Amino acid sequence: MTLTTTIRTALLSLTLAAAAVPAVAGGGSRLSVEQFGWQNELGVAQHGGRNRLTVTQDGHRNTALSSQDGHRNRVVIGQAGGHHRADVLQTGRCNVAGVAQFGRNNSATTTQSGRCNALGVIQSGRGNTADVIQRGSGNVTVIVQD
Repeated sequence: MTLTTTIRTALLSLTLAAAAVPAVAGGGSRLSVEQFGWQNELGVAQHGGRNRLTVTQDGHRNTALSSQDGHRNRVVIGQAGGHHRADVLQTGRCNVAGVAQFGRNNSATTTQSGRCNALGVIQSGRGNTADVIQRGSGNVTVIVQD
């Protein structure tokens, strides 16, 4: 098994473990991650509480994903220089999301469901794309592409 394969397997295991265990039962649920350089990726899933996620990926192959379930739900993802992609999915309550992608293949895809809903996507340099679905309540979407 090569070092790269070992690292990928370890990252996948950590991602699956993080998705299987609620972040902080009953309230906190805050996660902030910075990834610099090469094959980035991340996973995350939080449910119930004040769910906040901040991700910075600077460097190569990026990705990010997320998924939060219910309460204050806030996600911020920044990606620079790489193959980007983001995917943010949140369901009930105050749902606020922001995605910024600079320099390469971009993408985005977010889905928010019920209540306050605000979403901003900024994409600059190369492939751009942003799919947005918001349902019930305040719904505001701003997309800037260059």
